[in-house]
Amino acid sequence: MARSDLLISLVRAGAAGDRAALKSTTEALVADERAKNHHSVADRLERALAAVNVTPPALTTSSSQSGSGKDTILELEPRTTLGQLMLPLPVAQGGQQLVEEHTRADVLRAHGYEPRHRVLLSGPPGNGKTSFAEAIAEGLGLPFFVVRYDALIGSYLGETNARLRKLFDYVRTRPSVLFFDEFDSIGKERGDTHETGEIKRVVSFLLMQLDQLPSYVVVIAATNHAELLDRAVWRRFQMRLSFPAPDRQRIEGFLHNIIAQWPDIPKATPKTISGKLGPVSFAEALDFCQNVRRRQILGLGDLSVDDALRSELDLWATRVGPEILNGERSDQTDAEAEPGRARSKANRPASKHPKA
Repeated sequence: MARSDLLISLVRAGAAGDRAALKSTTEALVADERAKNHHSVADRLERALAAVNVTPPALTTSSSQSGSGKDTILELEPRTTLGQLMLPLPVAQGGQQLVEEHTRADVLRAHGYEPRHRVLLSGPPGNGKTSFAEAIAEGLGLPFFVVRYDALIGSYLGETNARLRKLFDYVRTRPSVLFFDEFDSIGKERGDTHETGEIKRVVSFLLMQLDQLPSYVVVIAATNHAELLDRAVWRRFQMRLSFPAPDRQRIEGFLHNIIAQWPDIPKATPKTISGKLGPVSFAEALDFCQNVRRRQILGLGDLSVDDALRSELDLWATRVGPEILNGERSDQTDAEAEPGRARSKANRPASKHPKA
């Protein structure tokens, strides 16, 4: 049977004479039936839809009303595969299991189960969350939709919820992977006293939409700040995967895989390079390797890979990072406090027995 929420939406659209909503809901029903391998029913629905004359919107319709949920997403072509990623074992197994559940969904449905389709990824930036979502889309052969927050978040009361509704109405029309990066932007804890009532309404509406999504739409949300998410948000996700910062051994393996593809292999080993880079994310290690190759390529044969590597390591040692900025702030704080310390020392009585 078709999902009850889709049938209700279909009846409402027909009763209201909303032919655009009737079309989008019917397309969602078609996608749902095809996901269940009910191709004859899906074909009949498509033939019935073709007989409906969808009236174009009037010229007086405002842009906010005529816009579709497609305006709030970017459709990207997935190229990364799970096999190309260096993932922690639980994440790799979770990804393989997710792909298997959807490719063999008919077996699960025969026993009354649906494949899991809501996944939460958490961990520091630059360690593969976006690449993992892209790899899931590639493994399932589905479109990869990335949510555009600049087009989703509105400044007026209720505007964000209206755009969220259009977004979810659009993705229901066909199987896809919907990716929310920086999910804590809209999934914040509703008990936070610093947040407005509007963001609390957005979170409540978002939770309702996630509950109503059909299983052929895989929602993957990523966050660098899992502690900021609303507690009810956690419960909506059937699979929760952690992407911790890589240790030196994993960075060594990552560097080895990249350097093995270079035309010239440097004398320095991945272990040596990893030691000089220090604690880094996969994204930072990739950027470093790409910079080495750029420098060597622009050398037009006059610069060896060892010289390019040595130059980039020298630059790497002088780079500015968050830890350096934190250190500068500490130094500034100490300097600001120094006059006070000096006055305190001046007022302190001199010791009769100075230390040697």
